[in-house]
Amino acid sequence: MRQEKMTSVERMDALLNGRSVDHVPRLSFILGFCAKNVGYPVASVYSDPEKSFLVQMLTREQYGYDSDPFYGYASFGGYEFGGEIKLPDGEYEQAPSHLRFAVEKKQDVEKLELPDVRNAGMLPQAMQFSRNQVANGIAPSVVVGGPFTIAGNICVVDTLCRWVVKEQGLVHRLLRLATDHVLDVARFWVETFGKGKVKMQIWEPLAANQIISPKHFEKLVLPYQVELHEKLLSMGIKHILCHICGEQNQNLPFWADVPMGDFGIISIGKEVDISTAIKYFGDKYVVAGNIEPAILQTGTSKEVYELCRQAIEKGKRAPKGFALMEGCEVPVNAPPYNIYTMKKAVDDFGWY
Repeated sequence: MRQEKMTSVERMDALLNGRSVDHVPRLSFILGFCAKNVGYPVASVYSDPEKSFLVQMLTREQYGYDSDPFYGYASFGGYEFGGEIKLPDGEYEQAPSHLRFAVEKKQDVEKLELPDVRNAGMLPQAMQFSRNQVANGIAPSVVVGGPFTIAGNICVVDTLCRWVVKEQGLVHRLLRLATDHVLDVARFWVETFGKGKVKMQIWEPLAANQIISPKHFEKLVLPYQVELHEKLLSMGIKHILCHICGEQNQNLPFWADVPMGDFGIISIGKEVDISTAIKYFGDKYVVAGNIEPAILQTGTSKEVYELCRQAIEKGKRAPKGFALMEGCEVPVNAPPYNIYTMKKAVDDFGWY
């Protein structure tokens, strides 16, 4: 195996500032797995910021990936706007799930108000996690949903989809509130830690074409997404990592118009080919992806290795850089050797 010429910190700094790296960086999308890996309940990743940070640091040490620990969950927005969630406690559960949605009927939409980001939902835990990052020499980060995903966490998705067709005024109000909420969150983090110091992840899986059409994406989602990103960058958020898993192929021409900042990262799922992502984003942003979590859980190490090899060989052609990453969160019961296999593939094929 060749000798690394960079530390993970140096490699990530180079990736996010347009400089050459020694090999393809390995980013992680690993949360609940980390707790189980270290012997804690999966729920502790979300309920206990100190344990969450610890188990992620220990798992990073074990598997040798380059990215920093982060705090986030896919159902963000529902609890923050007044709904109820349940922390994971079953054998296969890996993230908080909805117990009650904040919006159950049309009248509830008009009653919604922007939450106080200092104490809403899981944001206090997220802020404490960021303080832990800073205390350990890591740039603070905050993870939120995109506007449509937050809308789908405030309101049941099938109801939201009916409103997309028949009640677009309600959808616009939800998207407006979601956008303003993310801006409030970002403002709180920037005021706490300083302009130019905060990293941001935006997860937007619900805008996939399994849920809404590209026509509705362009008309409803895109304007809010562009506005959100432009305002975040103007606040001093330097890089945005935008995770767009799911079937997003027909949305890619629109996503290409969404600013991510200098050397932002676009993170894709298994449905989008690495070469396709490079076509749309490679001249502007780092492309990250797209190893299928289901294969990590049920596939053999040889299958994982081959998927990684293919992704790396395609991704190394990306003009602004490529990072090997899971296409979505690693399942809590994934065989540990399959996670190690991703690093092995980088060691074998990722050198520049």
